[in-house]
Amino acid sequence: MSETTGMDVLRAEVQVDGETASYLTAERDDPAVLLLHGTYWSRVWLPVVGRLAKAGLRPLAVDLPGLGRSGGELTVETATVPALAEWVARFASALGLSGPIAVAGHDIGGAVAQHLLVHDLLEVPGLALVNSVLYDSWPAPHVARFRDPEVAAATTGEELLAARRRAVAAALAGAATEDLIADYVDPWTDPRVRRSWLAMAGAAESRYTLDLVPALRRSTKPKLLIWGEDDGFERVEYAEKFAGEIPRTTLVRIPEADHIPTENAPGRIADALIDFFTAR
Repeated sequence: MSETTGMDVLRAEVQVDGETASYLTAERDDPAVLLLHGTYWSRVWLPVVGRLAKAGLRPLAVDLPGLGRSGGELTVETATVPALAEWVARFASALGLSGPIAVAGHDIGGAVAQHLLVHDLLEVPGLALVNSVLYDSWPAPHVARFRDPEVAAATTGEELLAARRRAVAAALAGAATEDLIADYVDPWTDPRVRRSWLAMAGAAESRYTLDLVPALRRSTKPKLLIWGEDDGFERVEYAEKFAGEIPRTTLVRIPEADHIPTENAPGRIADALIDFFTAR
């Protein structure tokens, strides 16, 4: 099953663990690039998917289980970074992907991407991180409060939708319009997706990235950081620290952009990703 979403981009599906995994792609046999989201969904990658495809890559922007357009439902146990990384490896297997697979991650998806690289769950020749969680930068306060089960249980669907709407509007910065915000928030109108998001928030722990730092310092794989400079939570200072101490890391700063810079500078970000992944 697939549906056209514009710019020669398709939304397709594959079965993983007996549930539907939905992903944005451009069907072709070019080298695969896995694009991972975090507390949002694959929509964060839509501005660059078509551009990557036109450059001779096969983008695969997957919705993690229970989120976006994917089926299933996350629990606190299945929403941890290690568990999500193992799920991504099973997603790649379900698509029949083998050999080197480039990976890019946004937000918590960046933590998943780091885990894939460090623990060799996939053969990752190059890693790109876009306003990713790094070190102890997470969870952000507006997410961390939902780690308290009583807070999560007491939060109504309307309250969570309003909180997600505020977060999306801030993360989009100058790109925010009413239609775009509504598009981003749409999956959370489903109670199952809201429960999965709360599980992801409940599972958020900085140890999952802090534990990776020693191995990342030894890594010789090339890494690209792309950062909206105005992000108040995944601050550019974290990216500067990472670039300064992790080998073979390049930092590309995106001015006048917040947590979802793909909407503010899609052309520049796509070009940076294309240059990085095609040079591999």
